[in-house]
Amino acid sequence: MFKLYEFATSGNCYKLRLAMSYLEIDFERIEIDITKGESRTSEFLKINSNGRVPVLETPERKYLPESNAALWYLSSETDLMPEDKFDQAKVLQWMFFEQYSHEPFIATSRYWMHILDQEEQYKNELEEKSPKGYAALDVMEQHLEMETFFVGNKFSAADITLYAYTHVANEGGFDLSKYTAINDWFSRVENVKNYVSINE
Repeated sequence: MFKLYEFATSGNCYKLRLAMSYLEIDFERIEIDITKGESRTSEFLKINSNGRVPVLETPERKYLPESNAALWYLSSETDLMPEDKFDQAKVLQWMFFEQYSHEPFIATSRYWMHILDQEEQYKNELEEKSPKGYAALDVMEQHLEMETFFVGNKFSAADITLYAYTHVANEGGFDLSKYTAINDWFSRVENVKNYVSINE
């Protein structure tokens, strides 16, 4: 059985829960409280020397950190991954976009405000991250005005990657009300088979 070492409210960890639920993969959840330093213990560092969650443990007891790498592994040769080679590259494009242009601004802001409840302490940093977070949302909105999902008009690993933190971006101070296409896409994602929320 797969094991997921996770901090449950993390969008990066949620990506893997959503994918495994969709794919009907049985897995065990192991909570690692990053706010208490549990990802920095000598025991945890043996499975991920980078000291971060999530980590996916395969049935063969191999450990795979980094959410998008683990998501790619789970999605490969399933209907979460397009068969066409170019479309597979497009999935990677959106995964890279999420990690470089989206997650550092939207997810980090949410962590400071929603998880740590330290909005005042990080006021200056939040102000700096806001424009870049909105820039990422603008890119997504423009794409979704023409497409139902991010690649090939079909639900894929690209949608899971971007949905995880976007749908809770309001918890990081981002106003999603003007993003009509993104909100419509939320509804489509939430109607795929075996959908689970981030709070489950």
